[in-house]
Amino acid sequence: MKALMFGWEFPPHILGGLGTASYGLTKGMYENGDMDITFVIPKPWGDEERSFANIIGANCVPVQWRDVDRDYVAQRIGNIMNPDLYYSLRDHIYSDFSRLYTNDLGCIEFSGRYPDNLIEEINNYSIVAGVIARTLDFDIIHSHDWLTYPAGIHAKQVTGKPLVIHVHATDFDRSRGNVNPTVFAIEKDGMNNADHIITVSELTRRTVIDKYGISPDKVTTVHNAVEPLSDELKSLPAHKGKDKVVTFLGRITMQKGPEYFVEAAAKVLQKTRNVRFVMAGSGDMMEKMIDLVAKRDIADRFHFTGFLRGKEVYSMLKASDVYVMPSVSEPFGISPLEAMQMGVPSIISKQSGCAEILSNVIKIDYWDIDAMADAMYSIISYPAMYRQLHDHGIAEMDTILWKTQGGKVIDIYRRFVH
Repeated sequence: MKALMFGWEFPPHILGGLGTASYGLTKGMYENGDMDITFVIPKPWGDEERSFANIIGANCVPVQWRDVDRDYVAQRIGNIMNPDLYYSLRDHIYSDFSRLYTNDLGCIEFSGRYPDNLIEEINNYSIVAGVIARTLDFDIIHSHDWLTYPAGIHAKQVTGKPLVIHVHATDFDRSRGNVNPTVFAIEKDGMNNADHIITVSELTRRTVIDKYGISPDKVTTVHNAVEPLSDELKSLPAHKGKDKVVTFLGRITMQKGPEYFVEAAAKVLQKTRNVRFVMAGSGDMMEKMIDLVAKRDIADRFHFTGFLRGKEVYSMLKASDVYVMPSVSEPFGISPLEAMQMGVPSIISKQSGCAEILSNVIKIDYWDIDAMADAMYSIISYPAMYRQLHDHGIAEMDTILWKTQGGKVIDIYRRFVH
């Protein structure tokens, strides 16, 4: 079976959990066998793993015809895409896009990030999707998250192939209910045009049904998972010091509840001083969190690392004694699974999708800073509690793997591919 996937991130160049989930699911599906996957992203860099997916950069797809030499094409984009594909795509430009600004290859430039003109980039990406869909041979279209729903809809319109959209989050999660009407409209349009919808949790499924008015029969939950750890990650040094380390790792935004982590840390430090707190990540609330740490007079016990990626994430987890995810609204939350793989006892909010499938964690309401502080203190103070969560967490992660979840997605495909 051949799938054409549209995504916005792909490791190693990621800005959040979307890229991690897209990578894990794609690889897990490939491991089930009989899957040929083409994964389109706005701007690849050439160092993406391609053993299980054919990566296409939207920034290498011509939307205006150019008479260019093959050697020049190879020089410009050869590390990202086969020049033969460039010419094949060039011959399937189906409309006059002369109004668009393009480069010397007739391609639209993309930032590969989340720029101020994000809506414009989403629209341009959907235009590119039409050229790709008219050129490639595939059985089904799969769009990851709202940014790629217009691309999936366009691909469906020009080919008639079935469309599956993957809801990794909704704007109700990202905004704490203060929904952006433009984003909501894009999400709603994607859901209406999809043949089927995959959500990452039952929590998200209920949001899709209740907030967007989608029939329950059209929505299936496939929880996220993890890949087995490589030997390299298993052998990372612990770097443990005399102080215990409690870590928050994620975007520092209101969705993730960072202020509750700081308030709970202040309560723990009223009981013991042999603990340090780490807030790893970046986001629009970082300055507020720095100010709150100073206001609570705990700056000497609190550290901000900035954004971490790849191996850095696992090194931070390896150095941690406790991981905390106090999210206000978390569609799933892969980071606790990664922490548990590394043997780090984890505390998660009951308002997270991963709480539906995890057993060997402590679950608290995100707003209950007393319960959060008590859980932190107990794990760092009682070795038996730490050891139980450490051992059972590792064992549980051996059962939540992307290959299994990928098989569930393939089963959904089969319902629509004939």
